[in-house]
Amino acid sequence: MTHDALLVLSFGGPEHPDHVRPFLENVVRGRGVPPERLDAVEQHYLRFGGVSPINEQNRSLIAAVSEEFGRRGRDLPVYFGNRNWHPMVEDTVQTMKDDGVRDALVFATSAWGGFSGCRQYDEDIARALAAVGAGAPRLTKLPQFHDHELFLECFADSAAAALASVPSGSRLVFTAHSIPEAADVNAGPPGVSNLYSRQVRDAAANVAARLGVDHDVVWQSRSGPPQVPWLEPDICDHVQALWDQRVPGVAVVPIGFISDHLEVIWDLDTEARDLAGELGMPFARAATPIHDPRFAAMVADLVADADAGRSSGLGVSVDGAACVEGCCPAVRRPVRS
Repeated sequence: MTHDALLVLSFGGPEHPDHVRPFLENVVRGRGVPPERLDAVEQHYLRFGGVSPINEQNRSLIAAVSEEFGRRGRDLPVYFGNRNWHPMVEDTVQTMKDDGVRDALVFATSAWGGFSGCRQYDEDIARALAAVGAGAPRLTKLPQFHDHELFLECFADSAAAALASVPSGSRLVFTAHSIPEAADVNAGPPGVSNLYSRQVRDAAANVAARLGVDHDVVWQSRSGPPQVPWLEPDICDHVQALWDQRVPGVAVVPIGFISDHLEVIWDLDTEARDLAGELGMPFARAATPIHDPRFAAMVADLVADADAGRSSGLGVSVDGAACVEGCCPAVRRPVRS
């Protein structure tokens, strides 16, 4: 089956200081997050001019994917929609309908299973289809790609470069967004648990094995009341622990993220790097894969597999339906910074 468009579906981010607060309010709507938490996260964005890099990075990805389609002789328009900020996915799907798109694929910018990484994108698709109504295009979400060879190759090369820039004997540390432990327990179809953390650990182990080095997996970007258990250890706590163990340096690989958006440049390039600097510990951060040509090639491969009917398994969703009935239920969580 040949599809007639691709929708890149992402989280979204502000592109002007005036956008920051309404963007954050969109992110946390219905979750009971206190205003003081939004105040703190707002300051993170304003420190960088009130602009998140995420939208521009996604536009760069779309351009690279379009070029890759051209090299392959595949004439496929690529659209861009977000969950939390403009271009909103509902508006984009309306545009697709107006353009005559009938059967499109959706590339969600998350490699992972779980509620935030997979099911919430299913819900975004369902919401957009409901908003557009009759005549909306059929939308099929492409599979998760945490174990795709090109995804792993990108991170193996960037991890090797980061490790080469710190002293011999430095530790390779992989990081991904922390989530509440309860959310991780519920991540997966019925009968499966801890899908998200297992996928992160498996990807990290795969990359480290390619380099022939030991590694750690830690977490970042947690928020919310301290009495609610989240995945640990935190990256900054781990940097301190490595220093206390006389480890000579650290190379951090943000395996949980495809691009250098605010959670990478704040939690890693600012907080973790500043801590390492205060300790006198050499610190390097591996590049994310969004600008690597192999990442665009991976997206094109996923599209080719879908055209050929080879897409299957967890992470595939048609017309916004959940992967499996009852899969990855939502857990109320505080705002992501």
